[in-house]
Parts: sequence; C-alpha cells; structure tokens
Amino acid sequence: MKLSARIAAPVAALVLAGLTATACAPQTSDTSAKGDEKSGTLRVWLFQEVGNKPKEKVVDTAVAAFEKSHKGAKVEVEYIPVDTRAQRIKAAFNDPKSAPDLIEYGNSDTAGYVKDGGLADVTEEFGAWEEAKDTDPIAKQSVTVGDKVYGAPFFVGVRALYYRTDVFKDLGIEPPKSQAELISTAKKIHKAKPDLYGLAVGGAYTYGAMPFIWSHGGEIAGESGGTYKSAINSEKARKGIEAYTSLFGDDNCPAAKCASMGGNATVTAFASGKAAMAIGGDFSHAAVEAGSVKGKYAVVPLPGIAPNSIAPAFAGGNNIGVLKSSSHRTLAVDLMKSLTGKKTQAEMFDAMGFLPTYTDVLDNAAKKQPFVAPFVQTLGAGAKFVPASPAWGQIDASLVLPNMFQEIVSGRKDVAQASDDAAKKMDAAFTDAG
Repeated sequence: MKLSARIAAPVAALVLAGLTATACAPQTSDTSAKGDEKSGTLRVWLFQEVGNKPKEKVVDTAVAAFEKSHKGAKVEVEYIPVDTRAQRIKAAFNDPKSAPDLIEYGNSDTAGYVKDGGLADVTEEFGAWEEAKDTDPIAKQSVTVGDKVYGAPFFVGVRALYYRTDVFKDLGIEPPKSQAELISTAKKIHKAKPDLYGLAVGGAYTYGAMPFIWSHGGEIAGESGGTYKSAINSEKARKGIEAYTSLFGDDNCPAAKCASMGGNATVTAFASGKAAMAIGGDFSHAAVEAGSVKGKYAVVPLPGIAPNSIAPAFAGGNNIGVLKSSSHRTLAVDLMKSLTGKKTQAEMFDAMGFLPTYTDVLDNAAKKQPFVAPFVQTLGAGAKFVPASPAWGQIDASLVLPNMFQEIVSGRKDVAQASDDAAKKMDAAFTDAG
C-alpha cells in the first residue's frame, strides 16, 4: 500500500509526542572513520519506549540473527531516554571515539544530522539492497537529503482521533465529520459530563495542533531556493491556530490544566478515562489498550474543514542510520539492514504497533489488525511534514510553537502578536542554519 504521493516531504517521529525536539550539534571538522573492521563489537543506540520490553525482544531476535551470520561480530544495544537524546547524540558527533556505530533518530532530524556531518552516506548500499526496492518512496524521502541516502526507515507514525464509544452512545452522538463538528462535539460532551475533557488538547502538543493549521491551508514555513521562511503568522495559519486554541477553556479543556500538556499527557488522559476524545498515534494504541478505556473506544481519521474530509496529519516515525565515525562501516550497514528489514518491521508492528515502511508489509499489517485502517487512511489522504531544514531541531527544542500556543490560551497575547513573535524566532533560526 503506497503512502500518498501528496506527502510532500519525508515521512517519519515520535513517536509518542514528537521525537524532533533536538538541539543541533555543532559541525565537526572530520568525523570520518579510519578503516573498516570486519569483526569486533558494534554499539547501537535505540530509543527507550514507554513499554520497552516488546521492542527489546524484537531487537534481540534481529541482533541474534546478525551475529549468527557475521562470525566475530558482537552487538551491544543501549536504550537511551528520548528526552536526553539530543545531548547524547551531540556528544557522539563531537567525540567519534566514544560514539556508537548506529543510532535511531527521528525523521525530522535527518537534515540537521547530515549538516552536522554525523551520518554516513549509504546511498550505494541502500540502492543495492533488494528489500529496499519495496520501501515506499515517501518513506525513502525520510532518509534522503539532496540525492543521497543517510540511513533506512524504521517505522512510520501518524495520528488520528480516538473517541469513547460508550460516551458517544450514552449521549446519542456520532463521531464528528468536520473540524467544526469536532469542536462543538467536544464542548457538548464536556457540558453533559463536566468530569471529562471533551477533547484532550495540550498547549505543548505541537503535532496535535498542526492538523488544524494545515487543514485551514496554513503552513509552518515556506521554502524558496533552499531558503526557509516562517509562515506561521499567515492569515490561513492564524485561522488554524484560532481553531485549536478555541478548545482551551472551561467549556472543554481548562487552560490551567491543559496549557502545559504534551502529546503523551493527552493520550494518558484519554487512556485513563479522563477524556472523551484525544488525538493519538498508531503508536499510542498499546498505551490505550493498557488503560481503563480498553474495549470502550474506537478510532477514526481526524476530520478536516469540509464534511467527511481528513485533516492533514504530521507524518512521523524513526530511522536508523550509521554514523560516519564508525570503524565497522560494512558490518554497521548490514546490522542496519537487519534492524530495519521486512522481518523486523513486521515483528515490530506485532509487538509495538509501529507502522511498517515497506508497501507489502504495510498491506499485510492492515489486513491483520483493523485498528491500523484509520491511520492508513490518514496517510493516504495526504500527510505533511515539518520544514526539512537543519533549523527545525532548534526551533522544536526551543519550544517556539508550544510557547506561542501557551501565550494565546493564557491570554498573555492575541493570535496575531503571538504568531508574529513566533515567526521572528523561526526566521532567526532559519537564518542561523544557513
């Protein structure tokens, strides 16, 4: 199943709530490896998930197969916390001797990591890899900068609308078919059931807010001749910001409680029974299943402006790349293939719910698990991406957009002033990135 050709930029992140909050490492003078050892120990850094044991089991299987077929090679896997990965990876780029051979990274980090000189160019090996021929073209873009490939897609993630079937049945209402219905339904539910957020929203939930901006025709930034300029203060973007921030208040999700919430917190609110709706990812499925709402919820695509339309969603997910500093390049590339190959991606879907990046494996996943359908529909309707600029990591790490939303919902600034200020900060970051 092909992801929509309308996804105009790399598919890929975070999982959980945005794996893009990284600070760019300074460009190093020379991180190239000296030699290509055909034996020894390879070190791998992967992200630690909320429930990491199923991921570890799949990875252990892939590593065992790799070690069996590569005599003399050993693999050490370390699971690093997502919230400190920026500092760890920055240090690795600047100190090749202590760096791992492979890293897992959010797709929106690709451009920045390439600019920093940290990732190895594996264009030739990727092109000769038989399985890679079934990689969806849009997923391939997530590891591509210019015309060169810097890793392999690990999984793709996208968000949709989780809703409580028992609450909707009790109130005699249907899932919303448009964004206006979504907002009015959220407020109707909270009025009828004041102990519930109608729709859990978060002032720090950048990737939950973006569909509102995109559905109104707004953009985060525009690109011309390789140069990016913020578009967050355009009239269309402001309409989306107004729609999203209208959900913060005593009639749905009080700003005092919701302004500081991120994506994980909104999903947790839903899973624990404190919200009737939430914008969550395919990767949120396991957490919701483990919550008190198990058996009492369903998922539909997040509605857009027009009735029965689907709002553009952020196409997130992760990649695995070989560091340029690795002294085991050939082995590291083979291990990258083992960790991101079809067998591992199919097993990772079964274990974690992560969507595969191969068209045939994704087809099989959709047939196997009905919960995948709304997310595949969302991808097919045309997902979108953050600016493919090295500056995005700094913009995200600096919380430019969360601060903008929080200034609005707190009443400190109106939409026009807050978006103008955010645009200035974004443009400064784009200029600094070159």
